[in-house]
Amino acid sequence: MSAFSRRTFMLAATAIGAMAVAGATAMAEVPKLKQKEKYKVGFAQTESNNPWRIAQTNSMKETAEKLGYQLVYTDAAGSAAKQVADVNSMIAQGVDLIFLAPREEKPLIPAVMAAKKAGIPVILLDRSVDPKLAKAGNDYLTFIGSDFIKEGQRVAEWLAKNANGKTKIIELEGTTGASPANDRKKGFDEAIKAAGGFEIVASQSGDFARDKGRQVAEALLQAHPDADIVYAHNDEMAIGAISAIEAAGKVPGKDILVLSIDGGKEAVGLVVDGKIGAVVECNPRFGPKAFETMARYAKGEKIEPKLINDDKFYDSSNAKEELAGAY
Repeated sequence: MSAFSRRTFMLAATAIGAMAVAGATAMAEVPKLKQKEKYKVGFAQTESNNPWRIAQTNSMKETAEKLGYQLVYTDAAGSAAKQVADVNSMIAQGVDLIFLAPREEKPLIPAVMAAKKAGIPVILLDRSVDPKLAKAGNDYLTFIGSDFIKEGQRVAEWLAKNANGKTKIIELEGTTGASPANDRKKGFDEAIKAAGGFEIVASQSGDFARDKGRQVAEALLQAHPDADIVYAHNDEMAIGAISAIEAAGKVPGKDILVLSIDGGKEAVGLVVDGKIGAVVECNPRFGPKAFETMARYAKGEKIEPKLINDDKFYDSSNAKEELAGAY
């Protein structure tokens, strides 16, 4: 090979390498969002079978309407496969940005990646995706939601101070594979172990649903008649567990202490009634922060990889006063 041809080959190889690096860098970035007066925005909801989801959806719809944006709303009805299809439909409709409340951490990865490939930024709401498979600031813009680990810790910390001799815990887990279920379990289990003196005698998924929570609680209470604490990952399962406790001829709040996360009006009312000991709020009013974050991104501001909502805490000391403000 002549000196000229070698030089030409080296220049070509260098150029190809630079293009590959540039391409990799471009693909490593979240798609941009142009500043416009009006946007067409997608919101892929996971389900609408409980007050928390309904409150979140209403907040998103109301905020979009105030801004005059077109909101393409879908409800996956509890199906991860349908939610992936919903996101693909939004991509086909050419939305400017997608707000996604992923039902499960792993199955929604293809939806996040498809939106990125199509040049559409994604903001995750209330649940995240597997951080080993997709990263904030790279594959999606950010996660907005509560600190689920901290929620579980707060329940455990309250229990450690207010158990009054109760020690045997039944844990009603949320949807298997969902980030709130994973983290609320992790936060509670680790904190209650550190507190000492407690035993989780059974832990099983109630799928965040009231009737499933009731059914699981019934079976676990029969299997563990000495259990005197029920920790539910959400209000719906806690309310279902109260039905199971009463059906077993026991008094919730007296014979069996019930603890929950979400902070809906019905659950806070049950704290007032003494049937639930304490509830950590998981704030569902996402609309203002979600659309504010979108506007900041369109202006070119750097967005933090995780934006945490402020959550209240309800027990007998404040539930009556706070009831009117619960969702």
